[in-house]
Amino acid sequence: MLGFLRQPLVVTVDINLNVVALTGVGLLSRLWRLTYPRAVVFDEVYYGQYISFYMKRIFFLDGSGPPFGHMLLALGGYLGGFDGNFLWNRIGAEYSNNVPVWSLRLLPALAGAFSVPMAYQIVLELNFSHCTAMGAALLMLIENALITQSRLILLESVLIFFSLLSVLSYLKFSNLQKHSPFSRSWWFWLVLTGVACSCTVGIKYMGIFTYLLVLSIAAVHAWHLIGDQTLSNVSVFCHLLARAVALLVIPVVMYLLFFYVHLILLCRSGPHDQIMSSAFQASLEGGLARITRGQPLEVAYGSQVTLRSVFGKPLPCWLHSHKNTYPMIYENGRGSSHQQQVTCYPFKDVNNWWIVKDPGRHQLVVNNPPRPVRHGDLVQLVHGMTTRLLNTHDVAAPLSPHAQEVSCYIDYNISMPAQNLWRLEIVNRESDKDIWKTIMSEVRFVHVNTSAILKWRMLMLRTDDSEHKYSSTPLEWLTLDTNIAYWLHPTTSAQIHLLGNIVIWASASLAMVTYTLLSFWYLLRRRRNICDLPEDCWLRWLLTGTLCCGGWAVNYLPFFMMEKTLFLYHYLPALTFQILLLPMVLQHVNDYLCRSQLQSHVFSALVVAGYASACHVFNTLRPLTYGDTSLSTSELKALRWKDSWDILIRKH
Repeated sequence: MLGFLRQPLVVTVDINLNVVALTGVGLLSRLWRLTYPRAVVFDEVYYGQYISFYMKRIFFLDGSGPPFGHMLLALGGYLGGFDGNFLWNRIGAEYSNNVPVWSLRLLPALAGAFSVPMAYQIVLELNFSHCTAMGAALLMLIENALITQSRLILLESVLIFFSLLSVLSYLKFSNLQKHSPFSRSWWFWLVLTGVACSCTVGIKYMGIFTYLLVLSIAAVHAWHLIGDQTLSNVSVFCHLLARAVALLVIPVVMYLLFFYVHLILLCRSGPHDQIMSSAFQASLEGGLARITRGQPLEVAYGSQVTLRSVFGKPLPCWLHSHKNTYPMIYENGRGSSHQQQVTCYPFKDVNNWWIVKDPGRHQLVVNNPPRPVRHGDLVQLVHGMTTRLLNTHDVAAPLSPHAQEVSCYIDYNISMPAQNLWRLEIVNRESDKDIWKTIMSEVRFVHVNTSAILKWRMLMLRTDDSEHKYSSTPLEWLTLDTNIAYWLHPTTSAQIHLLGNIVIWASASLAMVTYTLLSFWYLLRRRRNICDLPEDCWLRWLLTGTLCCGGWAVNYLPFFMMEKTLFLYHYLPALTFQILLLPMVLQHVNDYLCRSQLQSHVFSALVVAGYASACHVFNTLRPLTYGDTSLSTSELKALRWKDSWDILIRKH
């Protein structure tokens, strides 16, 4: 029974020393002097304030992306004991002693470091050589922009990490599909693919394009699986069900879970409350909940209320009036009623208060006992500060001529009688006898005379965001015509720039052009039944292009359709896929296009020279990557390889 104890327990572990070495140098390149500079660097001023909100559990909602990335950054602050007390208001401000700079920058740095061995493994999973895989990892290691971005409290390195993890996990799963379907490893990599995809989307909305790319490849593979006659119907169904759960259900559930955790953590009132519903604001500590505590839950005649529009998004919008009147004649020649203006106001203000009046009574106080307002009741709305009644009539609105003007009635003793009766309708009522409840009820007011429905919303004025000094266009990214000065030492010329390794950027773009032209050439020849590549090599070539060229395209081309301010760092996820493609194209050229040993040797020498040039550029730009060296004016001018690069030179 205990015979197994007679034999020694043996554990066999395979360790890829290449992965260990790449992980080590990746950590060294990203963690070296991580706390330097001990000052706010560029967008750290943006992400830092959200970290402080998490530490203080103050509610916020960032419209630029989902909360998972912010929570990861806040995790670093939590592990470092950060209390959230730092004023993130100025780039270059020195961090106080209570800010754990190393902990806050640790997670982005780890993500950048682990992306190096992950690139190696992705190339191996595509069945390229170890030498090619090492080449891809080396390029990831010495790319200056990737290093800079991963050493700060920023999210691009984390986005790249989960994007690569999504691709790697799916490739491992796909390769296991051929040999051991439904094994533990098969399940592990399939589920991890879904988890990584959800994390990619949870970091930034742009991550959805990488998720869709992986999903598209999985759909093509599933389509081929359906046509596999060696599999039974039950087996095919199980395969499809497993993929649907792992790649559809799990990502959706996890994405919703990110927001759930975000809302659970942030329970205190903050500056972003107003963009949420009144019911949600009332659930937060210290905000509307403090104001409404002890207040009646039902609106009665005589109650004082503020009315917030459900159309007021992304900014809140309260029904508002003041003593100013509409001009007699507008600039376009149209006339108005010259009545008191009624507008939409995005801030809490005393002029937002209205009194719900019973049309049959003159008093503006609540009865004893209070008489609640119900669905279908007629009401008048009296502006609290000016005591004038909300009114509308057949006069065109100032900004929307197709709609009626809304005003507060002033009796000018002319033939324009007041029309100030409104019928209350509770939109989310459960019955026609429902009572108007504070916060919970969604109501609308229907004008009795004209049947028009009262609506008000904020008119958003578009601002020109393109004036930022370091903003750029997607076309400028391809040729590295731009850079970003992240930080300048307050007394010396030491500075940090987001500036790419120009050899790697140019070579990666050239590799993608080469891949496109070769693929087109192969397709033309295959159309003539001339197969230059064996079938397995052709399929590998197609999968490589789909992942790398497709990954570049989905992370780059959407920016041409975006109207927001763009910066060079937006290109880094797309660049990563180009970097992966470069060494694989080089191996393909060496294996299939070099016809003689001499050609192969010459080509290999050129490749070595190219890698040596990339290493030289990395070392030359290193002072601008780490910012730990003060350069002279002549040295700084020598680094300005393009006229469009903004290298900062102090004037003494």
